[in-house]
Amino acid sequence: MLTRRGAVGMLAERLTGLYDPCEARSIARQAAAFYAGITLPALLADPEAEIDAPELEQAAERLAAGEPLQYVLGESEFYGRRFAVRPGVLIPRPETEELAELILRHERGREHALRLLDIGTGSGCLAVTLALELRDAEVWAADISEEALAVAGENARALGARVAFRRADALHDLAERFDGPFDLLVSNPPYVPESDRAAMHANVRDHEPALALFVPDDDRIRFYRAIARAGQQLLRPGGRLYFEIYEHAAEEIVRMLGAEGYTGIKVHEDLNGKARMTCAARPE
Repeated sequence: MLTRRGAVGMLAERLTGLYDPCEARSIARQAAAFYAGITLPALLADPEAEIDAPELEQAAERLAAGEPLQYVLGESEFYGRRFAVRPGVLIPRPETEELAELILRHERGREHALRLLDIGTGSGCLAVTLALELRDAEVWAADISEEALAVAGENARALGARVAFRRADALHDLAERFDGPFDLLVSNPPYVPESDRAAMHANVRDHEPALALFVPDDDRIRFYRAIARAGQQLLRPGGRLYFEIYEHAAEEIVRMLGAEGYTGIKVHEDLNGKARMTCAARPE
């Protein structure tokens, strides 16, 4: 029987070469705690206790093959809540938590109940979070992936959020699939240029859905442009767009939003000082 310390050591050793030693050990601790059914502090408090987790070996094999920890565990944390994730659905990122916080900081306390649409919802993390934090809001969410919509629906039901999901192609039929007006359009669309693919960590590049990540080098803001144009029909006058953006395309996105007639365009930095979010308004 393995001890907790032994389980962490075994997992960390299997991850050698895939991650730096600190990250490997962090992943190992999280996995060991999960399969032991205890918290991370409990794992660390009694490292010599035995761990009875027959699933640990299979988890170790999946992690050693480069599969992301979140897919192995079947869940990921976002804004203090647990969201189901599985292969085929993008894993929620801390940057998107910052987008959620930006939206909530600006939109809480409005005089009327908001009507909003989350475009490219993935796991539903953003739509569900906004629905739970903006209690009176009417929240819709769109994705082209049926698999993503199924997972997002599971998360909404599990967390008690009222979100209406609908399949739509952000590049082509948003305005046809949804009836406006909306107060807010929010989106974390695909934005990583294909030329960046090779430099990405293998656990992202080889396991997360390319459909939700990559765009052509010669049209890297294609989703932002399509959503902005759809917003001209879907947003009420004064309604706002919120985007998570690719840091190196911030100036290009700002120019595009101005050319499309949006006003009050602002770029917001994330906690690492990177240009990561934009907000703009449809003119009154």
